[in-house]
Amino acid sequence: MDVYAALADPVRRSLLEELASGPVRVVDLAASRAISRPAVSKHLRGLAEAGLVAASDHGRERHYALTPAGLAPVAALVERLVLGRTPVTANALDALATEVRRTSRDRRTSAPRQESA
Repeated sequence: MDVYAALADPVRRSLLEELASGPVRVVDLAASRAISRPAVSKHLRGLAEAGLVAASDHGRERHYALTPAGLAPVAALVERLVLGRTPVTANALDALATEVRRTSRDRRTSAPRQESA
């Protein structure tokens, strides 16, 4: 399963949100949902296939944790779509400041003088 397919399901998204606070046992993830424990495990397997979570065994219990690096493709897409517009560089800001000063100076020197009557 790819990252986008994994994120398409609201149950998987809610699991990721819960895992964002730290590792959680499968039994605890299932207890807070209206679906069965095997269904939660199936969703977690899909998230693991997508590289979004990692499992670790602690005795008889299995804990899942978020793998933030798995979200890199999504972050890159968001950056390209929203943030990837041409950024305003320091050089562009310097050029703008120079233009503002030049325009202000030109206005002062070319403004018609008003004579008092």
